[in-house]
Amino acid sequence: MHIVILGSATSSGVPIIGCSCPVCTSKDARDIRTRASAYILINGKGLLIDTSADFRAQALARKIMRVDAVLYTHAHADHTVGIDDLRSFNYIQNARIPVYGSSETLAAIRRRFEHLFEPLQEGGGLAKVDLFPVSEPFQPFDGVTVIPIPVMHGILPIYGYRIGGFAYLTDASFISEESYELLHDLDLLVLGALRETKHPTHFSFSEAIEEIEKIKPRQVLLTHLSHNYLHKDLLKRFRENIKPSYDGLEVDL
Repeated sequence: MHIVILGSATSSGVPIIGCSCPVCTSKDARDIRTRASAYILINGKGLLIDTSADFRAQALARKIMRVDAVLYTHAHADHTVGIDDLRSFNYIQNARIPVYGSSETLAAIRRRFEHLFEPLQEGGGLAKVDLFPVSEPFQPFDGVTVIPIPVMHGILPIYGYRIGGFAYLTDASFISEESYELLHDLDLLVLGALRETKHPTHFSFSEAIEEIEKIKPRQVLLTHLSHNYLHKDLLKRFRENIKPSYDGLEVDL
């Protein structure tokens, strides 16, 4: 399993428009953070987690050549508005793309991107996707099982996902006891950790550490990072098995 962090930023992206803080003006490429997303290449198939607002640029930067299925964590704009750019992969693969998520998430996607499902005109400019609501483990393709992990994003129920020894939980602010049971014995956890101070819908750094101590994964990458911290400073902040992610970071499991 080959994992690529396509984007590691919060919803505004980093740099933030109009901001002149040290992070937003940093020359370190690791401080240029696009909206949160990940890509998994497994058994020759490409599995995308969220079509972020920066998906087109991410796909070009990381030379993504196939997307065989998409997993949506939730329907917020920073995680979904790149859906139209899936059409490039329709062309490349000459196939429709299956999309998975909770029934609530997919219903919201159907409403917000009505043009994909009830097109007003025929033509090749529309992404061709099929929606599959899930609540139990499923196989997007042969030999790969994906486990939805229910978590809370403030008052909004959303999904993380587990594939083998890898789990991806972004935008979370609460994990239930039932979901902890789905997260044991992880080789790698990608976990959202927005900033140092408390936030109503995201784990802070200290809250993320508390979750990590409960889950006990062997390695952790923090994602959905704000513009308050330089990457080089975040590297010094956490213990050895916890690291900040950055756009383009690749991991093989």
